[in-house]
Amino acid sequence: MTYEEALEYIHAVSRAGSRPGLERIKKLCALAKNPQKKLCIVHVAGTNGKGSFCAMLSSVLQKAGQRVGTFTSPFVYRFNERIAVDGKPISDEELADIIGRLKPLCDSMEDTPTEFELLTAAGFLYFAEKVCDVVVLEVGLGGRLDSTNVIDAPRLAVISGIALDHTAILGNTAEAIAAEKAGIIKPGSTVLCGVMPKGAEDVIRARAQAAGDDFYVMRPNDTKNAHFSLDGCTFKYKNCAEPFTLSLCGTYQPANASLVIRAAELLNIDEKYIRSGLAAARWPARFEVFRRSPTVIFDGGHNPQGVDAAVESAKAVSGGKYIILTGVMADKDYRTMARTVSEIAAQVVCTHPDNPRALDAEALAECYRSTGTAAHAESDVESAVKKAFALAKEKGLPLLCLGSLYMYRQVRDALDMCE
Repeated sequence: MTYEEALEYIHAVSRAGSRPGLERIKKLCALAKNPQKKLCIVHVAGTNGKGSFCAMLSSVLQKAGQRVGTFTSPFVYRFNERIAVDGKPISDEELADIIGRLKPLCDSMEDTPTEFELLTAAGFLYFAEKVCDVVVLEVGLGGRLDSTNVIDAPRLAVISGIALDHTAILGNTAEAIAAEKAGIIKPGSTVLCGVMPKGAEDVIRARAQAAGDDFYVMRPNDTKNAHFSLDGCTFKYKNCAEPFTLSLCGTYQPANASLVIRAAELLNIDEKYIRSGLAAARWPARFEVFRRSPTVIFDGGHNPQGVDAAVESAKAVSGGKYIILTGVMADKDYRTMARTVSEIAAQVVCTHPDNPRALDAEALAECYRSTGTAAHAESDVESAVKKAFALAKEKGLPLLCLGSLYMYRQVRDALDMCE
């Protein structure tokens, strides 16, 4: 099987859509001789912050000399990013080989796996064959019925935070969503939670206690004295004398990093590796500075909580207004997000991400106009980038590209053509 054939098969499988449940992934893993049972796993769920947490913890573990597998979604620039070892994405040839071996197993199943289930099994197989010391495994959606939850008890179960997202699937209260994410908790693990609403924390604590697991939770004052610039940030953690340094500059990253520090402590990682790993960590599309003069930033905040954090970050690094480039999925709470973004927007350029779920650009522009913000609609991302970049240069303002991760590659490629 070639790489192109592997992607074609993966995408053909994706037409089956998302079908929550563990029956198919259990069957597929059993047919593949259960590679997940050979792995030491840190299982990571949460509404926001999972990806940043996974990137930072993987960097810390690598600095400590461990071979680290990382399974994340969605990809930002290239499909292979979803399965990586020591920060290096699986090669085209390796992905083609593994999918080629899994295909007959999938085809033999009466109820064939979904795309995410196929990728989950591929990741397990790859990490086992690479003899990873630890795997940082990000949940795709929810937790309880997510295909990653086919694993036995993880070494550490992490729930980064709880907010209202995917409410049609996970529930419309913080407590209901917490119950779904707490489904990753199993007897024999250690459970770690980020800062979250008390009701959600109580749900997760009760689940951990019922499993007989040690339970730890972060508090807002664990992270102190944060300072931000376009080059990154520094912050104090609990009673540590010296500040920690991050190259990531979103205002939400110190809290994510503090959660990583606590996770690393629970994994018995020395502080010197925690510090060097955090300083070296990279994670694209999270308040990522693309270029200067004019300053161009991309943030993949795609729900109200994520957009709140992006706007807070924008205010922290610049006291003025921004030109905004944005596109969203129609199933998101884009009206609430538009009201938030309008606080920092001089003008907004709306576009249509390359996804069938995307909201029409003109409909999004009209939503911004209703807030009193000048807004333009461009039907394709390339045209929108050119328009927004020209406005940023003309007005002498930074450009913030905000919204769907599905826009990331198109935005980067289009910016390369802007002068």
